[in-house]
Amino acid sequence: MLIAQISDIHASGDNDNLSRFDRALEWLEHQSLDILVLTGDLIDDGWSEGYHLISERLGRRKWTSLILPGNSDDRRLMRSVWGANRWASDAPAGSLHFAHETDRLRLLGLDTTVENKTSGNVINHLGWLKKQLQSENTLPSLLFLHHHIFESGIPTLDSTMCDGSSQLADLLRHIPDKPLAIASGHVHRPVAGIFAGIPAFICGSVCPANPLWFGSENVPPVNDPPSLMIHRYAGNVLTSHHVSL
Repeated sequence: MLIAQISDIHASGDNDNLSRFDRALEWLEHQSLDILVLTGDLIDDGWSEGYHLISERLGRRKWTSLILPGNSDDRRLMRSVWGANRWASDAPAGSLHFAHETDRLRLLGLDTTVENKTSGNVINHLGWLKKQLQSENTLPSLLFLHHHIFESGIPTLDSTMCDGSSQLADLLRHIPDKPLAIASGHVHRPVAGIFAGIPAFICGSVCPANPLWFGSENVPPVNDPPSLMIHRYAGNVLTSHHVSL
């Protein structure tokens, strides 16, 4: 089973990020893809046309698409384009969580966005997540969200990561059926780590990348191409690949 993850398109009428998104979609046509997960920051500056253009592109593909909002997104506009039924009906306070079941995996999406804030927060959603992870469904799961939950080492980005990460870690440590992996975005760089004993990934961005800057006096140059992730589940083993386009 192949699951692609694309994050941080940040499309607007003033940039060429939709053409970078097209490069990603064209590359995915060479894979036998089952599901595409978009982990937020689809558009910038309330560009509603961008949602329609992204929706049209996804509609031409044969695979299933799952969508989370990021801090630059407008959940009201997203619902108007894709319809509220695309997300979990039991999500608290209008959040756009998803729970998608296949014959091999459950894909869980947690909306960590906070209105008018760049950082995220997971605290109010732990009850919903706990319910999903403790369901009678015995399929292994993958957890997706927009904001990263472990420090990337890039100070400007870590100042806007997901609040409530310690509470999330505590929940996951006490859940028998832990997710196989956790995948996020927001940093605009590919990163791998461990969170609560679980492999955790930050997907690189479609939009121009941020520099790999750890707070030193000099900021290193950056010219990374668009990137995405492929999560492959076969023989009860998950492998996750960072792909530069």
